[in-house]
Amino acid sequence: METSNIFLNAEQLLAHIQALAAIGADPVNGGRTRLALTDDEKAGRDLVVQWMRELQLEVRIDRIGNILGILHGADQGAGLQPLMIGSHIDTVCNAGALDGCYGVLAGLAVVRAYRAAGVTPARAIVVAAFTNEEGVRYQPDMMGSLTYAGGASLPAMLDTIGSDGTRLGNELARIGYAGDMEPGAIMPREYLELHIEQGPILEAEGLEIGVVENLQGISWQKITVHGTANHAGTTPTRLRHDAGYVASAIVAFLREQVVAAAPDTTLATTGSLRLEPDLINVIPRKASFTVDLRDPDEARLQAAEKQLADFLLEIAEREGVGIETERLARFEPVVFDAGLADEIEASAKSFGFTYRRMTSGAGHDAQMIARIAPSAMIFVPSRGGISHNPREHTDDAQLVKGAQVLLDVVQRRLSTG
Repeated sequence: METSNIFLNAEQLLAHIQALAAIGADPVNGGRTRLALTDDEKAGRDLVVQWMRELQLEVRIDRIGNILGILHGADQGAGLQPLMIGSHIDTVCNAGALDGCYGVLAGLAVVRAYRAAGVTPARAIVVAAFTNEEGVRYQPDMMGSLTYAGGASLPAMLDTIGSDGTRLGNELARIGYAGDMEPGAIMPREYLELHIEQGPILEAEGLEIGVVENLQGISWQKITVHGTANHAGTTPTRLRHDAGYVASAIVAFLREQVVAAAPDTTLATTGSLRLEPDLINVIPRKASFTVDLRDPDEARLQAAEKQLADFLLEIAEREGVGIETERLARFEPVVFDAGLADEIEASAKSFGFTYRRMTSGAGHDAQMIARIAPSAMIFVPSRGGISHNPREHTDDAQLVKGAQVLLDVVQRRLSTG
C-alpha cells in the first residue's frame, strides 16, 4: 500500500471544528450546549453524518444511537477487523468547541486524507461518534461506548430516564437515531482516540503531545441526607438535625481525610448540592449532593470509598439524620495497550514533537472500548487546563499536530495489515 502521498487537510479539519461548534451556540453566555439526544445534538449528528456521506462512507447506526462511518479496506470480504477512531459530539452545558468533537472530526480528517490520495487502506477504518459520553441528561456517562463494549444492558439503557423525565429510547426514536445494528456488531482490531487534555500538565511542561498510558478509575454516587426542618433562630445547635450541616461536613471530610490519604492521586469533587427547603432562616430538612471520586489505582479508589462509607455511618448516628446513597457510575482504572502507546510515542518522535507519557484524569470512550480491543489515546494541550467551559481552547497549530500524529499512527497500523 502506497502511503507517501497521504496528507492531512488541516484547513478542512479546523473548518469542520468551527462548523460543529456553531450548533447549539449561546450568543449571550458563550459556549454551546448539545446535551445528548436533544434537538441541537440531533443537528450535530446530522452534520457529522452529512460529512461521512460526502466522504462516501457507509454509515451505520446501532440501537443505542452510536454513529459509525466505515471506509472499507482492501481486505473487504476477508474478514479482517477494522481500525476504529472515535469520541463523541454531545456536550455539557455551555461547553467548549473541542471536547469529544475534535476526536470524531480528526477521525474524519484521517479518512479524508486516504480519499484525497486515492488510497484504499489495507483494513477498514471506522469513525465512531458514541452516544451520551457526557452523562449530563442521562446516566451513566460513556453510555454508548459502554453498551458497545457489552458492559451495559441495551434494554436497561434504552429505558433510562433522563434528568428532564424523558426516556432515552423514545428520544433516540424521536430524533431519528434509533438504529437497527446491534451494538458491538463491528468489532475493532484496535481503537484510537485523539482528545484535548482537559488538564494543565502538557501546557505547564511546554509539551505538544500526550501519550496516554492509563486512565483513572471513577466512582460516582448521589448522597441524600434526611434531617429535620426547624426555625433557624429558636433551635439550639445541640438539638438540631441539620441536613445542610451534615452535607457540608461530608464534603469537608472528603478533602481533609480522603484526599489527604493520597494527595497526589486521589481526587474528590462535589459538583452538585441542593438543600430543601432552601430558605435563609430554616434549618434544611434535606440535602442531596454528588460525590465524584477518582484514582488511577483500584486499591486506593476502594480505600477512598470505604473511608467515605464509614464516615457516613458515623455522622448519621452523631447528628441524628438518615443518609441514603445511590451509585451512579463505577469504572475501574484502565491501562491502555502498550504497543499502541509505543506507536504514538514513535510518531511524536518522528515529527520532532515534544511529548510525555501520562494518565488521563477524565473519563473517555476509550476506557470502554479497551474492554474489547487494544486501545490508546493521544492528548494535545488545553490552555489553562480548562474544559467543560466556553473558555476551553487549544491553538490551531496544536490541534493539527495531534491530528498529524493520529494519521501517522493509523498509517503505521495499517501498513502491517
